Amino acid sequence: MDYSSIPCSDWNEGHVSSWLKAIGIKPEHIQKLEGEEVTGPVLLNINESYLKKFGLGGGQIQLLLSKRDELLPNKSKTIKKKGENKEAKHEVVSSSDVTSPEQPFSTSDITETSVSLPQSRYRKFNDSDEHFSYIKHAILEPETGIDNLITPCHEYKSLENACKLEPRKLKIKFASEVIRFACACMNMRANGTIHFGVMDKTKTYKHGEIIGFAIEDREIFQDALDYIENCFPTQHSDARKCIKPTKFIPVIDKDSQTQNWIVEVDVVPMVNIVRDKLYGARIPKFNEKTNKVEYEQKAYYQRVGPNTPRIAEDELVGFIQALKDLDQKREREENDQNQTQTHFKEDLERKLLVLLTRGKKYMDNTLRYILVSNRFDQENLQNIKFLTQMNIFCVFDYDPDSKSSGLCHNYQEHHAVNLHFLRDYDHRENTVDLIKKLQLFDRTSWIFCNGRSDYMGGESPCDEKTWIKNKKKLLKRAVSVICNEILPKGSFVVLFILTSDVEQPLVDTFNEFYAEMSGHEDIVIISESRENYKKWSSLAQVSCLLDVLEQISVVGMPMSHVDATIQVHQITSHQDGCLPVSNNGVCFIKSADVERMNSLEVVCVDQCDETNVNVMEQEQIQKTEQYFYQGGKIDWVNLWLADNNQCEEVIKRDAFAEINKMLEDLERTDSLKRSIENINIYHEPGSGGSTVARQILWNWRKKMRCAVVKQSYQATTVCEHAVQLWNYEEVDKNACLPVLLLLEDCNADFQDDLRRELSNAVTTMKISSTKLCFIILCCKRSLDPERMCKALPLRTVGVTHKLSPAEKKLFSKKAESLKLKFEPEFILTFVLMSKEFEQSYVTSFVENLLKEIDQSSLQTQLIKFVALLNSHIEDSYLSVSHCEAFLGLGIHLDKFDKMAKPSTSTWVDEVRHQTFENSLSEQARYFFIQLKSSETQIDSVRIIHHLIAKEILKQLSSYQSQSEIAMSLLEDKVLFDHRFGSNEFRKFVRDLFIKRTKKSKGDPNDSWFSPLIEHVRETEDVEKAIDLLKVAYTYFNDDAFVAQQLARLLNENKDFQEAEIWAKSAKSHLPQHIYILDTLGQVYKKWFYSKLDATCKKNADIQPEDITDIIDTALKGMTAFRDSEKCPQSQMVCLNNSYFGEVDIGCRLLELLSNVEIFSTKEGNRELMDYLLTDYIPEEVKKPWQKFHGLLKGMKNSIRIALECISDDLARFQNFSSEEEEELDEGEPETVNNPRKWLLRKSAVYAKLFFHDIQKDEASDANTVSPFMRQMKIFQLGGGNFTTILYLLSDKNKQRAGDKLEKIINLFPADLKKDLDQTELINFIFCQIALSCASPGSGKLLSIEDLQNLSRRFCSVKRTVLPDTAYLLLSLLFWPEGSVGKEPSHTRSDVVTNAMKALHRCSEIKSASSRKGRIFTHFFLGKARGLNKIVHKTTIEEFCKGTLGERRLKWQGGEVWTNPYVVQVLKRVAGYTENGNLFVRVSDQSNIRVIPLFSASLPNSNENVTFYLGFSFHGVVAFDIKVTVKPCLKLQLRVSQKMSL
Repeated sequence: MDYSSIPCSDWNEGHVSSWLKAIGIKPEHIQKLEGEEVTGPVLLNINESYLKKFGLGGGQIQLLLSKRDELLPNKSKTIKKKGENKEAKHEVVSSSDVTSPEQPFSTSDITETSVSLPQSRYRKFNDSDEHFSYIKHAILEPETGIDNLITPCHEYKSLENACKLEPRKLKIKFASEVIRFACACMNMRANGTIHFGVMDKTKTYKHGEIIGFAIEDREIFQDALDYIENCFPTQHSDARKCIKPTKFIPVIDKDSQTQNWIVEVDVVPMVNIVRDKLYGARIPKFNEKTNKVEYEQKAYYQRVGPNTPRIAEDELVGFIQALKDLDQKREREENDQNQTQTHFKEDLERKLLVLLTRGKKYMDNTLRYILVSNRFDQENLQNIKFLTQMNIFCVFDYDPDSKSSGLCHNYQEHHAVNLHFLRDYDHRENTVDLIKKLQLFDRTSWIFCNGRSDYMGGESPCDEKTWIKNKKKLLKRAVSVICNEILPKGSFVVLFILTSDVEQPLVDTFNEFYAEMSGHEDIVIISESRENYKKWSSLAQVSCLLDVLEQISVVGMPMSHVDATIQVHQITSHQDGCLPVSNNGVCFIKSADVERMNSLEVVCVDQCDETNVNVMEQEQIQKTEQYFYQGGKIDWVNLWLADNNQCEEVIKRDAFAEINKMLEDLERTDSLKRSIENINIYHEPGSGGSTVARQILWNWRKKMRCAVVKQSYQATTVCEHAVQLWNYEEVDKNACLPVLLLLEDCNADFQDDLRRELSNAVTTMKISSTKLCFIILCCKRSLDPERMCKALPLRTVGVTHKLSPAEKKLFSKKAESLKLKFEPEFILTFVLMSKEFEQSYVTSFVENLLKEIDQSSLQTQLIKFVALLNSHIEDSYLSVSHCEAFLGLGIHLDKFDKMAKPSTSTWVDEVRHQTFENSLSEQARYFFIQLKSSETQIDSVRIIHHLIAKEILKQLSSYQSQSEIAMSLLEDKVLFDHRFGSNEFRKFVRDLFIKRTKKSKGDPNDSWFSPLIEHVRETEDVEKAIDLLKVAYTYFNDDAFVAQQLARLLNENKDFQEAEIWAKSAKSHLPQHIYILDTLGQVYKKWFYSKLDATCKKNADIQPEDITDIIDTALKGMTAFRDSEKCPQSQMVCLNNSYFGEVDIGCRLLELLSNVEIFSTKEGNRELMDYLLTDYIPEEVKKPWQKFHGLLKGMKNSIRIALECISDDLARFQNFSSEEEEELDEGEPETVNNPRKWLLRKSAVYAKLFFHDIQKDEASDANTVSPFMRQMKIFQLGGGNFTTILYLLSDKNKQRAGDKLEKIINLFPADLKKDLDQTELINFIFCQIALSCASPGSGKLLSIEDLQNLSRRFCSVKRTVLPDTAYLLLSLLFWPEGSVGKEPSHTRSDVVTNAMKALHRCSEIKSASSRKGRIFTHFFLGKARGLNKIVHKTTIEEFCKGTLGERRLKWQGGEVWTNPYVVQVLKRVAGYTENGNLFVRVSDQSNIRVIPLFSASLPNSNENVTFYLGFSFHGVVAFDIKVTVKPCLKLQLRVSQKMSL
């Protein structure tokens, strides 16, 4: 918070906290002092003992007090200006650069401290305003003489000593002063007021300073006027009429509990009373000797300047002669005053509009409004339509009944709101998280500041004192968060509507906004009742002068007039929208209903029709059009204006026609379609892809229901709202129009999740699977759109910079037209697009602009910073606020904000904008486009196109390389310390160093590092890249992920020792992070490989002592990988890369050991096996490897366990990664793209290392081979685990796959029950099942009965946890083949039931965090019998033709189940639903829960269903669930369908 330009005495807690932070006080002490409400005045008087109470150490106290003393008026002439401590390069722009309509501030205006006292205004003359009050120490204007006879003169009496007198003496003192002053005013025919409690100028006080005094008895001052009769013996009747009753005005003093008062008496000598009369008075005085009241001789008094002297005797005749002229003058002025009062009428309409729009002639959505209100009566509630059409951000509501019967209740009839309390804003999380949690930019936040009478959660209303005690701090926090962290300055207006009696909490709200907004600018008060306003202004003047309050207040205007006046000037009038319906008509959709679907931006049939073109000036229309052609995102209003001939038509690219054709094909009822369809648009940045997508929605909004998806919401929420939109006001769900949903730049996970949720919803509602319900139009950026189109060619369109001949003509013609309408810099993006962003044109364009650029200027540095961000980070920008700070405009612009009056606020906006524009160089004005977020209203800048940004960096590289620009950006404290928008800025800069490119996101390649780091290490110097990351690590507070990237870069550069240090540093910050630990393992892995390669190159005999260091490095790597595998986070990762790393190192290490001289011979190899597999330790290695014996002997098991874990992951889940996993993972291409193939290959390598003599034994009988050697040979051929066995079925040559499986089966012994352990038996049976799928007629196949008998061994094992593969095997072999009830015994069903229960238990433990969509289904239940009933997934996939993307879509959309070949092979199983679960009965007594997948979501009711059954490690799963329809009912349905046709 900027405190430097505010007097210390005016600082609030926030200012003090900012100052404490700046001088170096610890954060915990700052929080304590803020909690104790230490404001500026408190800070100026704070002492050491007070600070010790809060635990501040001596050093902190000394620092605080010494720095505080510099703020004291007598020790510091000025407070340092903001910017003085900045680096020299950030210079403050001179105020002479801008022309001001007022005198510029002097230095004293900025640096003035507590010696300055606020000015006060007088109470309205001769008015009984019971709400009026004065502020203690405020200054009234100096005492005055007579200017004109109507404007009252003023006289001040302090009564500083007299107020301590006894009552009788005080009464006489008061009466004497009043009588003397009144006599003078009556003689002068002048109005006047005498004030008691206002000081004359002394050493202690200023002249006119309001102090007041305590009053114990008001009657003293009221009864004092009873002396009038004795003082005016013959004229007391006139005196009584002219001297008005005594008035008592309270003095507000926040620092005192004692109530002081100002006592005033008005004198009004009306001409009809005083005409032709001279008044003399006998002044009373108290005689101390006689203890009585005495009266002076009659004397005549007059006003001479600010004094009240007697009229001298020699002047008396002349004075009497002048009375006639005074009477005539008085009479004229009284008449003039009456006429002025009659004819003067403030232009409240203009004032209201200027205040609410910051000077515009219309009201649009560029400003947000914060409403503060109290209780509305029923009459005023009829006049709030203008509020429903304003862009209201939040409401501070002090009416506890507002939700049930007040403003909130009525507002909710038009809009959806989120109901909050003040405590909801007392957050400790990130501001972005708060915004997301409270949905602040989606719906109006309705804050009940004094509880809710209808709420049962403990927020009941309270009285004023309780509110101040319990909730005032929460109010302060809420206002501070909104003003300083959420809404940018100048983007909102705070509107106070006073509709009932004003109470202190409402005024406190004004005071808080006034303090946080640094003044009255952008605050507006509306009060229909003048009485309410009087009380309001009296209390609010504590913060704001009464004159200023009047400037920002609209008083006396009826709410009905306010309502009508504002509506006339609103560009848009929020009304119910229209949606298309299935009968070719339309239906109304309420605004509140649309807002409740807050995860969607619904595009109505009559979108933008509420726009009032008559109010919208031509200049505004031109700005809207200009913003788009300059490179801004297209708005619906652009398309609406074009349709209504208010601006030129927006060009439709060829892709528009292509997508239109796709939608027309889908819309045709005779086309084969799914319930959920996808259309993809991949576009090069700046090629108009997002414009095409929105044009499609606009074009189809009358035929389909259209909406843009907001991805900040979960897919479940989006699905819920999409379904609501789909069936809104529709009667027949089977006739609903499709919903066209636009997804912009979403990740694949979100798209899949949304599709799955929508598919489940469609099935739940029992909609036909061929009824088109939703079309997902996915629009994504890509640097290679053509490549992305290949994945799904029939449903994908690519948009590139290349224009077709037809497009070239359109763009060329349009460019010429725009050049006549706009300045060149405003259409640069369009001109570049019309040239297809041809490299030579881009190069020439940038080169011409950079010819005479000043390389040393701040403006040029700003261009470089923005270009660097835009070149490498999508959607990056730099806020205008950051730019202003960087260019040193902060102080200057703040000064103008403080000068602003309501009537000049638009001028100030223009000054801010113009100052920023003028501060930019010509090049910057061409390169930059200014954007405004439609959600947060944050102004920002970016380069007009990312290709331009890249070219700028390229051409400036001879002056400053990208690494130097990045280093300057990191070291710029002004940008990093700038508070507003800091989260976004820091994220963009951090992404520069850690965000990598991925093909899956449309990038041309998968990079190992961020594009910036890749560029620096490849084109500059890898050392510069390393230095950059080191500095970034520091500036991002020792960020573990930056340290990780640095370790990876050093590792790639083979600086292994340094890489180890940084990997360990990352680990120290995140010791349980799977990818951080994996990086440490990767460092050791590459280090090990490097040492190994160096040893191999020597071609010398390897001795045990030669490789001690190499073994140590390898084992460290395996240990690091194992730590990663054990992380709790590893349970959430689809495929843990650390297992692959452990296997890689282990196999290479075993290979190295076999090459050591003592192990390199045939006999030596056997000795190595003995060493690794037994307790034997050769003498040659005993001492050199003494630290490693245990670990080396455990390698056989550890590698095998890692291989089994990989197999388990691959068997359990489909191998695709989330976006976060892709970003952080370091997997090699094969492990990522084809991990099953890698597993097969590594299994063979592992087995071969333990069995070199296998060739000699191949011909021998399997029964003569040792069990270990047999295992290794089976492993080598791919029969060592479930995954590699089934991977053999992926071979398209089934004969070859069958031969491999027969070869493996031949290696198993004849006595399977006796000679096989548990794992081997499982693998043997799965080899049999796989062989039956590959070669059903093989002679090596056993019958299903034989396999069942073999597997009963698993059923007999009690209290022992079996592998998941055993349970899957049992479910496959024992699944009933016939109908329930026909089974010979319950044994088989019991086996299946127990196996399923075990799988469910394992699944809950192992994959609690996994998503159902990742479940891998291996087998399906077929119609055949015996082993042939088990159908492998590859058999089904053979029937699904098309690209990988198309095949995947067929699985997700359920289209695969309509394939006649699949229907012929697979068996539909009967089951039932109950309480939202799906079951299948395997016997009369047993049922099994089935997991529904993809479109097989359950019906809501309890139904009999059929489905296809799949087998996975999560249990049995169901596909294509259909409710069972009886034959007679089927016939009825067919007849009804024919009749409808």
